[in-house]
Amino acid sequence: MWRQGNLQFTRPNLVEFMNSRGIIISNVIFKNSPFWNIHPVYCSNVVIRYVTILAPTDSPNTDGIDPDSSSNVCIEDSFISTGDDLVAVKSGWDEYGIAYGRPSSHITIRRVTGSSPFAGIAVGSETSGGVEHVLAENIVIYNSGIGVNIKTNIGRGGFIKNITVSQVFMENVRTGIKITGDTGDHPDNQFNPNALPYVKGVTLKNIWGVKVQKAGSIQGLKNAPFTNICLSKINLHGMTGPRSPPWKCSDVSGAAIEVSPSPCAQLSSPQQSGSCANHF
Repeated sequence: MWRQGNLQFTRPNLVEFMNSRGIIISNVIFKNSPFWNIHPVYCSNVVIRYVTILAPTDSPNTDGIDPDSSSNVCIEDSFISTGDDLVAVKSGWDEYGIAYGRPSSHITIRRVTGSSPFAGIAVGSETSGGVEHVLAENIVIYNSGIGVNIKTNIGRGGFIKNITVSQVFMENVRTGIKITGDTGDHPDNQFNPNALPYVKGVTLKNIWGVKVQKAGSIQGLKNAPFTNICLSKINLHGMTGPRSPPWKCSDVSGAAIEVSPSPCAQLSSPQQSGSCANHF
C-alpha cells in the first residue's frame, strides 16, 4: 500500500521509547515491522542485546536499530536481516532537528551480524542535531548494499564527528565504504540550503572484505569538505574491472595507510597529514 501511494497513515515503528532512560531490550525476536524496528529517541542509558530482527529484503524502511538523539547507547550481540540499514545513528531532520538540537552521542555497536540491501552500519542521514563519539567494532556484514555508510545532506546542518569503525568483515557487498554529503530527502521545502553539515574525525580501520564490487566513495561538499578522514589496514577484494575506479573521492582530506586497493589521492600519506597520526 505504501509503494502504491494509497496508505492513508504513516507506518509505525515496532518498538519506540521516547524521553526515557535506563532501558534494556534483550532476548527478543522482532519480525516484519512496518517501519523502523527499534527506535529509542531522546533517550539515555539504553542497552539492546541478544536480539534478532527479521524483515523481508524488499520491505521498505525496515531499519533494525535506530538510536535517535540519544546518548549512552550500547547495541551488542545481535543478528539483523532487514530491508534497510541494520543500525543507523540519527539525530533529527533538517530545520526541526536543528531547532531541537539534541545530538546522539556515546553510541557503542559491537558483535552485530547481518545483511541488508542498504547499509550494515550507518550514521544518518538525519543528523541535524549532531552525532558524535560512535564506536562500531566486531561487525559482520554479508549480502548487502553498503558495508559502512556515513551520510548527510545540504540542509541538514549539524555535525558528524569522532566516529570509529573497526574490526569489520564484509562479504558480497556492492560498496564497502561510503561517506557522502548528498544523501536523503527532506521533510518539506522549508529547509535552509545554507545549513551545511560538518563532518570531521572519521576513523575506519581493520576492515576486510571479499566479493566487494567497489571499494569506496568519499564525497564531501564543496563548501563543507569532510576532514580528518582516516583509513588504515583496509583490504577490500573482488573489485570490478578497470572501467569502475575502486575509490571515488571529492572535497575530502585525511590520510590512509595499508589500504588496498590504493585510496584516492585526496587521502594523503600519514607523513603529509598529522591529523590522522593518532588514529592509526
